[in-house]
Parts: sequence; structure tokens; C-alpha cells
Amino acid sequence: MLLLLLLAACTTRESRPTRPPTKAILYFSADLKGYLGPCGCSENMRGGISRAAGELAKARSTGVPVFFIDAGDGLFGAPSIPEDAVPQQERKAKALAQALRAMGLSVRAPGPMDDARGEAFRESLQLPEVRPGAVRWLAAGAYQVAVISAGDVAAAEALAAKARRDGAAFIVALVPQAMEAALRGALTAPSVDLVIASKPKDDFTAEESRAAGGTTKVVQVQNKGRTLLRVDVSFRDGGKVEWVKGSSERDRELSALDERIELLRAQVDAPGLGGELKGLKQAKLNELVARRQALAEAALPFPVDRNAATFHFVPLESSLPRDPAVQAIEAAYDRDVGLLNLEWAKQHGKDCDPPAADRAGYVGSAACVGCHPFAEKVWQATKHPRAYASLEEKGKQNHLDCIACHVTGWKQPGGVCRIDATLGRREVGCESCHGPGWRHIQVPVKEHLKRGKDAATCTGCHDRENSPHFEFETYVQKVLGPGHGQPLPPDAGQLPRVTP
Repeated sequence: MLLLLLLAACTTRESRPTRPPTKAILYFSADLKGYLGPCGCSENMRGGISRAAGELAKARSTGVPVFFIDAGDGLFGAPSIPEDAVPQQERKAKALAQALRAMGLSVRAPGPMDDARGEAFRESLQLPEVRPGAVRWLAAGAYQVAVISAGDVAAAEALAAKARRDGAAFIVALVPQAMEAALRGALTAPSVDLVIASKPKDDFTAEESRAAGGTTKVVQVQNKGRTLLRVDVSFRDGGKVEWVKGSSERDRELSALDERIELLRAQVDAPGLGGELKGLKQAKLNELVARRQALAEAALPFPVDRNAATFHFVPLESSLPRDPAVQAIEAAYDRDVGLLNLEWAKQHGKDCDPPAADRAGYVGSAACVGCHPFAEKVWQATKHPRAYASLEEKGKQNHLDCIACHVTGWKQPGGVCRIDATLGRREVGCESCHGPGWRHIQVPVKEHLKRGKDAATCTGCHDRENSPHFEFETYVQKVLGPGHGQPLPPDAGQLPRVTP
């Protein structure tokens, strides 16, 4: 009898279905907002779809299954597009879609801004999508990853509970909610392993990556393609995953490296820094970025008896390698879009309205220098007179995403309203800071100009995206001098006078 029981036990044990352990890597992006890459106005700017592609290619070289998931609002940066910007924005969306396909995009959840050119245009891009209220299954060996699109976490939980019964080993919910709302929902979402909160509450909070939660992790990924989220999963037939924590020492070191990297990025980008010191700081910055990347990617010990997962953010620093195939897609876009915009301007462009008695307008810096020669001398010593030339050096002078901050009076009376008619306004000129000068030309009193010495005058272009380390008090000193915000020396001579 004992022998029969032992044989029965062996038969039962051998017939029990088992699956071999498997690992998988999941990458996430969110709120890309139509960004192929950074504008390049500042040094060491993060982001770029070709850098993201390079990160995925490196992960795939390990032989582990890799999935790339986008949480939506990636094709366009606004829900509607001005008529003159349609050629550029459609061409960019096509380039992004081409890049995403080249990167092996597994699935994405379309957001409302993805339909800025209509649902038919979005569908023509032929990207793999999961619609709201649906589930997309991804196979990692013998295990299944369920990707859910839902309006909120509560709706995702209902779908996740069914997916868990259907055999999902790891469940991701893509929800267009702010981090705070998603966290509240996660308290009653036991079936969901990971929530990607893809709708930051405002532009300021969208600038950072955040993570919180317990057994259900909630994550917000920095927008505009500047950071990826990486999740490593170990499947071992153990039910819901356990989120493995790193050591407190490792976490402290990562935090310290992040602080040092940001400090050095600001120093390298500081106005006036140059020469050997700048080179030394740049080399140190690259070293810290590499050290942080190696530390973040170091494998954490997984439990041997259950499913487990770890995550970390991957800042797409400027020193990271680019994927050549996707970089070629970026280059083709840069080449094509200028020609498209020029052709549209020639066919449909309209000049700006001229200044008038009831309409303040721009007159160009040349109209100012006759009466303000000392101010002009200071201005010529800054980078502002060469703002347009800096676009020409990169071949982006016909890019509508860039030109507004590199000419004087964009879309204003007397300014620039078409990219093929920029002569006389090709600079960040006097009126960029002091406002339209037509009335001052007619009656040259100070009341007809802005003083120009407040942060709001600058931050329209020197924003967190294009000038991430801008500090008004530091930068404004670089545009001041004798006769321009500072007293003239006694031997400067007499300023020209204009009689009203």
C-alpha cells in the first residue's frame, strides 16, 4: 500500500503543468507630445527618439524578451493645429510612427491629442493600439503580459480581474489620469501590477518622473520623450508579482548622482563658460551619467519562488548612443520639413499687418540703433543678434517649432508671419524685450516701451524645455552694459537726441 501511495504521488507531481522561469523587460513612454528630439538650443538636453531606440536595442542584445509600450498623446503636442503648421506636424507624426515601428513598438493607447488630424489620419499610421476598455496580450515565453487601456484605475481593475483569471502573469494599466488620482484608485486595484498615469495635472508636474504605491505601483514618466521607464520582470509561476526594492544605500547613491548630474548640467550650460573648464565639466558630467546608468541597470536579486519585478527610470541623456536607423528617420524629417514649410508659405503665406495708429507694431532693430548706439554695442556682444544664424547652422531656420524664438515679432503686426519673409527681423532684437517700437518711433518717450527687466519677458523662450537651467538674475547680467541698463562712463559722449 505504501508503495502504491508513493507511486501515485510521483505520478501527480510529474503530471502537474510547469512553466520554465522567464525574464522580460518592459519599456514605457508617455506624453511624448510629438517630440522627435530636443531642439538643441541648450547643451546636454535630454531626449530624442533615436536615443530611446538605442536603449531598446541594447536591451534586446541580451536575448531577453523586450516590449515597448506607449501610453498615448505622442503624435501631436496640441489638440488642434494651425493651418500653416499642418504640413510640418503631419510629417513629424509620420516620422514618429516610422520610428516607433522601427523600435518594435508592442502597443500604445491613443490619447485625445493623437487625433489632432482626425482618427483616420491616426489609423493610417498603422501603429499597434489598444483602445479604451480593451486588453492587449503580449507573450513572454509561456507567460502573458496584459496591457489594459481604461479611463481610470477603477475601470482598469475590472478588466484586470478578468485578465488575471484568464492567466495574465503581469498586468499593466494605461490610464489618462494625474498621478494623485491614479494613486487613490490604486488602493482598490489589487489585480493591477503597474499603473502608468499618462495625464499630468499641469505642465510643471509633467517635467518630472515619479513613482509611488505598494503592491500596485503607480508611475508618471517625464514627458516629451526625455525619460523612459524600464521594468524588469522575473516569471516563476508565483501569482501576482512582488516589487523588489533596492538597498537603501543604492537608492541614496542614485539620488546623489541625480543631484550631481543636474548641478553639472546647469554649470556646463551656464552663459559665458568656455574653454578648458567647460571641457572638464562636460567630461565629468559624461562620467557621472555613465556611472548612474550602470548602477541603475545592476541586477537586483529576484526571489526564486515567485513572480517579481523591479523598475527604474532611464533619463535619455545627450551622451547616450543613438540608433542609426532611427537617427536616419530624424534626418529625413529635418530635411523634408523645411521644404514643406517653404512651399506652403509660398503658396498660402500672408504677410503680417503693418503697424498703425491703433495697432502697435514691430519696426526691427535697425530702426532703434540710430538713437541708441551704446545699447546696440552691448546687444551686439550677446548671442541675441545671432539667434537666427544659430538656426541656419542646424538647418532649422524653416522649422515652425523653432522660428518664433529666433526672430523678432513672430505673428505680430510688423513682425514675421511667414518663414520665407524674415529679412529685417532675423534676430532676438530690441523689441523682443522692449515690445513693439512703432509708437516709440513716432513719439520717443519711455512710456511707449517695456522696461524689459523682468523674468516674464524672457521665459516665453527661455522655458524649462528649451533653457532648462535658466536663472533670470544670472542671465540678465549678460545682456546689460553701459548705455543698456547700466550708466554710461563720463567720457562716453553725448547721446543723439530726437525731437518728437
